[in-house]
Amino acid sequence: MALTPAGGLRLHTQWLPGRDDGSTVVFLHGLVMDNLSSFYCTLAGPVSRAGHPVLLYDQRGHGRSDRPPGGYDRDTAVADLAALLAALGLDRRPVHLVGNSYGGVLALHTALVRPDLVASLVLIDAQLTGDWVEKMTDTLSVAALGLEHRRLPEQLAALGRRKEARLTAGADALLNRTTLIEDLAAGAAFTARDFARLRHPVLAVYGEHSELLPGARDLAAGAPDCALRVLPGVGHTVLNEATDGLCAAVLERLGAPAGAVAR
Repeated sequence: MALTPAGGLRLHTQWLPGRDDGSTVVFLHGLVMDNLSSFYCTLAGPVSRAGHPVLLYDQRGHGRSDRPPGGYDRDTAVADLAALLAALGLDRRPVHLVGNSYGGVLALHTALVRPDLVASLVLIDAQLTGDWVEKMTDTLSVAALGLEHRRLPEQLAALGRRKEARLTAGADALLNRTTLIEDLAAGAAFTARDFARLRHPVLAVYGEHSELLPGARDLAAGAPDCALRVLPGVGHTVLNEATDGLCAAVLERLGAPAGAVAR
């Protein structure tokens, strides 16, 4: 693990080499409590063992990366990714983007505004259409108030739950001392016109009980090259509760030798 200077920030990164010289697979995690570790024991290992170089990183404000007070909009997230790829010498060929939840939003936005960076997309239960922006900002605003007034990190630390205290303190700092909520609220849901503009292969993997599945169906109907895989028995928990099915779908899309899904 390393802190990589990129675009004026230090981004916490981890590199897993593959067995070939193909395009790198870059994983984009979700918001607030999430970080690169979400992929480490789920998808990153199998993808690397299947021969694909893998890049994991904590997005700005998350995990061990720097937490500046602003810059949490989608365009800045894309600029951060572009700067990181350039810093690591990975900008010479397009990369495969795999995004979970809000990471899928950023992956899709990258494909729209910087198509030159992208080889293909895998979106894992990402928020795409409807009123998800308003719902998410409302949820995060309530969480921010709770963290600020209940002093939860201090309570957890007093109980000896140090890891939970550290994660909660990071969430408190991100929600209450940065512009993340405001920047998120300034965004908008994707439209059919956005989907029609996509020129990259897209794999969308969603749980059958996910409330976000209608947006995925809109994507599959509107994008020129999109495959939708619906995994049974799960909702917005595909990454952790349907890992084998997800891994098989991702490796099939990326191209992998038989048996590579085994961990």
